[in-house]
Parts: sequence; C-alpha cells; structure tokens
Amino acid sequence: MVFEKEQQIVAEIKQYITENLPLSKLSDEELQEKVEAITMEKLSGQYISIEQQVSIVEQVYSSIRGFGLLDSIISDDTITEVMINGPQNIFIEQNGRLFKLDKEFESQRRLEDIIQRIVGLAGREVNQANPICDTRLPDGSRVNVVLPPIALCGPTVTIRKFSKTPMTIEKLIQYGSITKEIAEKLQMLVKAKYNIFISGGTGSGKTTFLNALSNYIPKDERVITIEDSAELQIEGIDNLVSLETRNANASGAGQITIRDLIKSSLRMRPERISGGEALDMLQAMNTGHDGSLSTGHANSTEDMLSRLETMVLQGAAGLPLEAIRQQIASAVDIIIHLSRLRDKSRKTMEITEVVGYENGKIILNPLYVFEEDENSTLERVSGTLHRTKNPMKNTFKLQLAGVRSEF
Repeated sequence: MVFEKEQQIVAEIKQYITENLPLSKLSDEELQEKVEAITMEKLSGQYISIEQQVSIVEQVYSSIRGFGLLDSIISDDTITEVMINGPQNIFIEQNGRLFKLDKEFESQRRLEDIIQRIVGLAGREVNQANPICDTRLPDGSRVNVVLPPIALCGPTVTIRKFSKTPMTIEKLIQYGSITKEIAEKLQMLVKAKYNIFISGGTGSGKTTFLNALSNYIPKDERVITIEDSAELQIEGIDNLVSLETRNANASGAGQITIRDLIKSSLRMRPERISGGEALDMLQAMNTGHDGSLSTGHANSTEDMLSRLETMVLQGAAGLPLEAIRQQIASAVDIIIHLSRLRDKSRKTMEITEVVGYENGKIILNPLYVFEEDENSTLERVSGTLHRTKNPMKNTFKLQLAGVRSEF
C-alpha cells in the first residue's frame, strides 16, 4: 500500500472515530482497543501487511491522543534528533547522519495542534505574541519551537532526544572521547571542587559530558541544577534540586530567568550548582560556590573566554574589561573543550587550566591536547589526548581535598 493511500485510510478512520465515539469518556486503553477493532473492520478484504496494519493503528491513536506522526519517531531509539521545517519537511539524525523522512503532517493546522499539546504539557505558552519557546517532552527530550511569522517555512520544531540510559564516564571511555587515565584525573578535579566549564559547538556533546562528569559528585552533597529546559540526568544524589526557567505568559508577566534561579539557589545552601548561563554561573562561582559545573557554546578554549567576557559586558554594561577578566580568571578553574569532528565523532579536544590574570590577559595552561595520529584520513579521525609538558599550577584545591597524586 502506497503512503498516500495509507494516509487516506488513517484520515478516514480518525474522522469516523471522532464523529461516532465519546472520546472524553474513553480511557487510553479503551480507545486503543476501539481503534484496533475499527481498523481491522475497515481493512477486511484488503491485502495489507501486519506492519502496515500496526502503523495505521498507531497513527490513528496518536493523532487523537498522542503527538501524531511524532510518536513513532520519538519511540525509535536510533533517532537522536528531529528537525521539522513546516508540515512537509521532516529531517532526522540517525547514527550521526541526517536524513529526510518520506512522511509529512496532514496539514499545518495538525502540526500546530501537536506543538500546542507538547508546549502545554510542560506548562509553557507559544503563540504569535511569544513565537519562540524552549520546552521538553514528558521523557525529557529538549524541544525548541519557532512559529510563523518568525519562521517563514511554517511551524519549526527541533527535538534533541533524551537518552533513556544516563551517560557515564565509562561510556565516554568506550566511545573514545577520553581515556581511563584522564577520567581518573577528572574525578579528582570534581571531588576537589574545581569550577569546571565544558565548552564546544552545537552537537559536540556538552550536556552529555556534563551528565557523565556529574556522576563523580560525592553522593552526600546538596546539588542544585539550573537550566532553560531540564535535560541533566544526575543519578544517585538524594539531595538534588532541579530548577527550570519559565517564559513570560501572553500578557508579559510571570517570567523566571536563569539569573532569578541562581539568586534563589544561593539561599538554598547548595554545595554545588550545575548548568546555568555563563554570566550568572560566574557570579555563583565568585560567591564561594566551588565545584560548579557549567556548559557554554564556543569554538575553542580562547573563544570560550571571549564569549564569557561578552556575556558579562551584556549583563553589566560599564564594567571595566580588566575587572571582567579578573572575575573570569578567579571564577573558572578548568575548561574542557569538546568538538564534533569531520567524521561526526565527538572528541575531547583540550583540558586547560585557567591560572590567573596578568598584563591584561587571562593566562591559560593547557594540560591535555588532542592530536591526530597517522591512522587519520579525510573520512575518519584517529587520535588521542596527549598530556602536555606543562605542570598543573593551581593544585591548592587538590591539597585541600587531601589528593596527593600529580595531575
């Protein structure tokens, strides 16, 4: 059965059900049974594979109670990202590669209905007055929505899938992102409460790395996570508070920013703060909250520092650049830079120590640098992180934590 015919049958069954069944009185299980029975009756006498029968039932049910076409995409664990550019253009990332799906939404109205359902579940709003929204699905997947007239090609949705199994350092070692030796060094830094920034471009795996690193936080500490849309998966910590921002409503009231949350979190006796925007995380780090973990968009370690300067300037115009650089140098201890390389693999490119401020510059001390080896080709990257000859300078926190080994 061709796709157009399948969609026609789905539309006919859905129309029959919405016109003839008391949907508000049916439970999810009852509706599923009714959809199956009506579909079997509709398809009797036609040759159709079991897979297509199941697909039709799923599409009809999810178009009434779920997220329609999105349900089958979201349930596929091999898909890591979904990009919807209007009702006709759906792209997915699978195994690091982008594909266009040969499926589409019935109409723009149907896509808009699904968007409102997704946004409503998280208590958010998106409309012409507020056409941009960051939210999440019930499973934790991150969702960004942009509506017309801002999005010229129609409602645009980007979904970053939420992994069902939290990332661990062991998995990062298995994937070749870091080595066992480096993992042990990072564990020392986290336990000794170094303030760590994880930088990288889009899709480089910053949140994934932060999730893995958070497994090293001692289980008896109080941890507060602060995010635009909650996606951190911190496991095994009982004293955990997760905070999430809120957009303004249609009348412009009720906005809760990352800055508001950080101010509040400082009164909640945190031992560590994770997530957050750069400027506000710097302020938290400078108020004595060591052991903070944060992420930031940047193309290199130096670029991360430049962006931090820019963010501080935007939030505190009139502050002298010298004061800003001193604040950054005293707040950030370690920058871990990640990158997505030409073969789509994600690698840790650099682990650098921020050692202070001198003659108008922030001084960096690279400890590990990624170097390609002779097995690298244009299609495949091969290499590893190598320890530089630079000794680690800021060992005070390691000494305080009673760590004797060299970094």
